[in-house]
Amino acid sequence: MKAMILAAGKGTRVRPLTYELPKPMIPLLGKPVMAYLIEHLVKHNISEVMINVSYLHEKIQQYFGDGHRFGIEIGYSFEGDISNGKIIPSPVGSAGGMRKIQDFGGFFNETTIVICGDAIIDLDITAAVAEHRKSGALVSLVAKEVPMDKVSDYGIVLTDDDGKIISFQEKPSQTEARSNLASTGIYIFEPEAIDLIPSDSAFDIGSDLFPLLVEKKLPFYAINQQFNWIDIGLVSDYWKVMQQLLRGEVPSMKMPGKQVKPGVWVGLNVHIDWQNTIIQGPVYIGSGSRIDKGTEILGPTWISDGCHVQRGGRVIRSVLFEYTRVGQDYCFEEMVVCGEYCVDKHGRMIHVDDDACDLIWSDAREKVIYPTNYAQARL
Repeated sequence: MKAMILAAGKGTRVRPLTYELPKPMIPLLGKPVMAYLIEHLVKHNISEVMINVSYLHEKIQQYFGDGHRFGIEIGYSFEGDISNGKIIPSPVGSAGGMRKIQDFGGFFNETTIVICGDAIIDLDITAAVAEHRKSGALVSLVAKEVPMDKVSDYGIVLTDDDGKIISFQEKPSQTEARSNLASTGIYIFEPEAIDLIPSDSAFDIGSDLFPLLVEKKLPFYAINQQFNWIDIGLVSDYWKVMQQLLRGEVPSMKMPGKQVKPGVWVGLNVHIDWQNTIIQGPVYIGSGSRIDKGTEILGPTWISDGCHVQRGGRVIRSVLFEYTRVGQDYCFEEMVVCGEYCVDKHGRMIHVDDDACDLIWSDAREKVIYPTNYAQARL
């Protein structure tokens, strides 16, 4: 069995986290989302995976390489072109990307699991593929029941009594929803399904290929399994997920570093004034970080490598990306900082001229002069 990871999108709904990172590279507990996914594929004896890339493709390829350190073989299909010596990303749709790969080298010559590269799952892939084959499906869609008050966040799947998919509802309201079975972005394809995708054109799996399967009454089934599925659709989702992970609510995802006191983990070579700080876990403080005296850090909080919380600073239930410096005597509560961007837990961008902003942050690798009455963010 082979795998295809969809990783060409821009992740616009997760901006500003995706201004400098493709969505599959957003870190959870210090590791890209897609790294967890690839490790999970390896557990189910998948040895070959193709990844379609476009937006910030080099960051994905530089991190994962040919896959040998993960025990898997990875190939890439870039969607775009070169114009005047510059690389121009141009995604061709999730299904179009698969057809491009097939036309180029015929990769899809056996059952293939297709997964979006921006979610964490612990799906029993082996069992799902067995169910797919037992049903005789050309394509299977892995679905998951969600609460009725959440159906408007998902593409909803409708099936007959045998599990055959008969229609879809795209983010219906609770009163309009005829099902609470959500598509998880995990699919199982037989090679013949690729023949239905037109060559050299943009074509989407969800909005183009799946309606075609239903229209032609082809064997297209939903697989409803119980499994953990962590989807980061919005910045607010990212903050919530990090809170859950730091609290240890996903047992399969372990805290890195060394636990130096109950609920407090650190990386290598950190500088912390333990006698004159208040640190209440769960908290992770990354390698090379400096926590000055008089600071207060309340968990769940994640402080990445190379950060500096200056004297009197307070960091509360927040996530700081690498090399963030929190200014002296400033409070940083329920925020996410990524480079020069800062958002609150609801995804609202914090601007330097925001009167409600009580923050100073910067790249800790540079010398910075702080203003006295407003927030500063710069690289």
